[in-house]
Amino acid sequence: MVGESVIRPDAYEKVLGTASFPDDLEFQNMLYAGVKRSSIAYGRVKSINISEVKKLDGVIDVIDYKGIPGEINHGVVFKDIPILVKDTIKRIGDCIVLIIAKDKTSLKIALEKVNIEYEEYKGIFTIEDALKSDAPILGNGNNILYDITIKKGNIEEGFKNSKFITVNTYYTQMTDRAFMQPEVAIANYKNNNTLDLYVATQYPHYDREEVARCLNLKEEQVNIINMTIGGAFGGREDINPQCHAAIASYITKKPVKIIYSREESTISHSKRHPMKMYYKTSVNSNGKLSAVKARIYADTGAYASWGINVVRKAAVHATGPYEIPNVDIKAYAIYTNNPFCGAMRGFGAAQVPIAYESQMDILAEKLNIHPLKFRNINAFNCGSYTATGQKLEGNIVIKKCIEKLASIDRVDL
Repeated sequence: MVGESVIRPDAYEKVLGTASFPDDLEFQNMLYAGVKRSSIAYGRVKSINISEVKKLDGVIDVIDYKGIPGEINHGVVFKDIPILVKDTIKRIGDCIVLIIAKDKTSLKIALEKVNIEYEEYKGIFTIEDALKSDAPILGNGNNILYDITIKKGNIEEGFKNSKFITVNTYYTQMTDRAFMQPEVAIANYKNNNTLDLYVATQYPHYDREEVARCLNLKEEQVNIINMTIGGAFGGREDINPQCHAAIASYITKKPVKIIYSREESTISHSKRHPMKMYYKTSVNSNGKLSAVKARIYADTGAYASWGINVVRKAAVHATGPYEIPNVDIKAYAIYTNNPFCGAMRGFGAAQVPIAYESQMDILAEKLNIHPLKFRNINAFNCGSYTATGQKLEGNIVIKKCIEKLASIDRVDL
């Protein structure tokens, strides 16, 4: 297919509007479910009026963590996200109770009638506050989920013998994907003790594992039917309505649908990690980069999700596509009471270019040479070594890209 114009298999269905999304499915005697989420970022539940809500018209059941048949937590790396909160609320949007109702109207009224009394704690919402000695501990013994160090050469010698040094701190913001299709899941527990789950997901095998865990079933008893995905970009790698729909169907023995509004979708799913990046970069008089020292802090939010992998990739890519003989990089994933962050298009490699490319522009200006020429001097070649010691072999095309840009802008390299 290389060099050919290939039509996507799902193109016609999407263009014609015949593609089947989870919310398009209807089952006989289907019920509706939803969760009441925390309105505080840090604290615990003191009381919930569950018995009162159960008496409302159209309400089938109201379930807290004690009603979950199996495991009460999930997570892609660590099982730290509560399906329904047992002890501590760690972010706005944590799931407190699951309500099952006969119809959407009854469900909406019931969710509005849930009254939760909280004991609220003082939360931590910045990286700086999370690292203070007296900060509340959100992680396992401290607020650092993960750290990684990458070193190469002699960083002090690299700076000592340089012509110019630039030191700056850069920030990237938390980002939501806002994919077109909010989350929907339909679960159908059947008489043969198997459960079908219809969902738009990036990770059906993981969904199967987590649904089986929460229901205390074998994985072969759970079938994930992956529907048309209306956008994802990493946001459908963490479990969201899957376990809640499965639990509701398992308990009622009827098909159950969960539909998120745009607001609930935004509150519930993971975000791109905001990062604080300290960079010290130096260059020699011949235009060659001599040293980079970087300290990268990623706000991973209340739960781990893919934070370890994101920060690892940020550290590995912190020097960009450039040959640098002396490197000192440290990167950290930090717990806070902010929305949890995970996979999103680039896994950490998308944030660090803001820092290292800005440093390149600043140094090019100090050297009084064109930014493209400066990048061409320092870009990887075949046989170059990265900051992690990897030897690059094969077709390394960064310089070809620079040369093409230079020809368009009529820059002499």
